[in-house]
Amino acid sequence: MAVIETRGLTKRYGSVTALEGLDITIEEGITGLVGANGAGKSTLIKILLGLLTATQGSARVLGHDVRADGSAIRTLVGYLPEHDCLPPDVRAIDFVVHMGQMSGLPPTTARERAADVLRHVGLAEERYRLMGGYSTGMKQRAKLAQALVHDPRLVLLDEPTNGLDPASRDDMLHLVQRIGQDFGIPVLVTSHLLGELERVSDHIVVLDGGRLLRAQATQSFTGDTGVLLVEVLGDGSAQQRMGEALAGRGLPCRPRGQQIEIDLHQVSAAETVRDTVRDLACDIEVGLVRIQAEHGRIEDVFREGVSNVPAP
Repeated sequence: MAVIETRGLTKRYGSVTALEGLDITIEEGITGLVGANGAGKSTLIKILLGLLTATQGSARVLGHDVRADGSAIRTLVGYLPEHDCLPPDVRAIDFVVHMGQMSGLPPTTARERAADVLRHVGLAEERYRLMGGYSTGMKQRAKLAQALVHDPRLVLLDEPTNGLDPASRDDMLHLVQRIGQDFGIPVLVTSHLLGELERVSDHIVVLDGGRLLRAQATQSFTGDTGVLLVEVLGDGSAQQRMGEALAGRGLPCRPRGQQIEIDLHQVSAAETVRDTVRDLACDIEVGLVRIQAEHGRIEDVFREGVSNVPAP
């Protein structure tokens, strides 16, 4: 069963369209929801939680209809909101215990679970401090703890690395991976930083202007593109000589900045191309910097304007 499913999901605010005809199916594992600010990521999450009502279309979360079963969904789902919402005069342990009880845990169980998840997110030594004195990274960890305290069946993380320095961002991404891989809880995580989601997600959903551009396994975005990139030492004349030598061997190539691009799709014996490049470099006495297969990137989807959903 899909953990999240939407059909024709649309949300408008007057003349502004936040989501347009969204059809997505999200399975188990870690799914990255990527798009620029204003792409509709937070709007989608709030609709999935039953906090916003869609203008048109339908959505189901863990088999529950978001229009009719919002309360049940929020009991089953852990949610880390994007913005700072922590009470500054409350200790982390008390806040997480309270959130556990709000989700239906008995007081003793809530306190045990709170201690466990605060240790898991790295706040064991800081759990008795008032959260108003927390750094941004510690606040994000506290928000993650409250999202996990009731042992949810699905976790929605809205920009969990927002405002973090590089080291704290890496730590948070590692925690996200542990939730999905070690604990086996499905995760939907949003970010406008494309490279982050490539690192941690099994699947990627790309939104642009409220519309779906593509939804595929991460490997489909980042796999080998069938292009080999060659870089040589020297000025433009060295690159030109190398390009002419490659073309002379029947290899389809063209310059790309300081590199030469070889299209392996048009080569019958692609497995021998690297050897040919090395041999030619020796023959014409040009130094090789690198021979590297090109891999796709999520941002390529935005640049190409590819969409797997027809515009209405």
